[in-house]
Amino acid sequence: MVAPLSKRVAVISDVHANRHALEAVLRAIASEEPDELWCLGDLVGYGPQPNECCRTVAAHADLCLAGNHDLVVLGSLSIDDFAGDAATAARWTQGVLEDDARGFLAGLHPSAHRDGVALFHGSARDPVWEYVLDEEAAWWTLEGTSEPLVLVGHSHVPLALGLEGEAVGGGLAPGGTLIDLGAGRRLLNPGSSGQPRDGDPRAAYLMLDTGRTASFHRVEYPIDRTQAEMRAARLPEALAARLAAGL
Repeated sequence: MVAPLSKRVAVISDVHANRHALEAVLRAIASEEPDELWCLGDLVGYGPQPNECCRTVAAHADLCLAGNHDLVVLGSLSIDDFAGDAATAARWTQGVLEDDARGFLAGLHPSAHRDGVALFHGSARDPVWEYVLDEEAAWWTLEGTSEPLVLVGHSHVPLALGLEGEAVGGGLAPGGTLIDLGAGRRLLNPGSSGQPRDGDPRAAYLMLDTGRTASFHRVEYPIDRTQAEMRAARLPEALAARLAAGL
């Protein structure tokens, strides 16, 4: 089954207020001249530049979802649903988020559909909270949708999974992975632009091509600059340190 994409689309996710990573990704994407840019949510949380990231995504994205971190800073979710450093960063973000950024986030939803594509921040079963990290979770999301292509974020891990008959196969998709979208239904996660967790600290994005392929990409960015900004904002040290390890 071939995904009926009529445009070249760049996909990003989980920016997490990391402006330097976002800008590096957008520069790389611009060189590929896609027709559209889609973002799968979590523009804020963890990182030091929530307002700048919201404004940049608002200016560039043709479609953007809301993630759980976006919803918690708006008050749509309770901070009590978060723990430890995530809660600390959410409270900090609530305190610095400006009206235009808040207004942009308030207009977003955790799921969307385009021709032949279902998009979720989390999953089809729970667009806000569920992580798709294994074959079982991928099966439930594919079973709960009918589109040839499903895009998810939230886990910060780039994945390429496919449904062949009743079985789901696939796994991690490091930079350079190329996927044939015509070989059955696919579930893809572009990985995180702002806080990768697959052991590769480089910012991640995904390109969907009208040639029926999906390609996974990684981009270097000045991690030390983001870390310095986090420390200046007195965000938790563990959040800054993990950027260098991609964990």
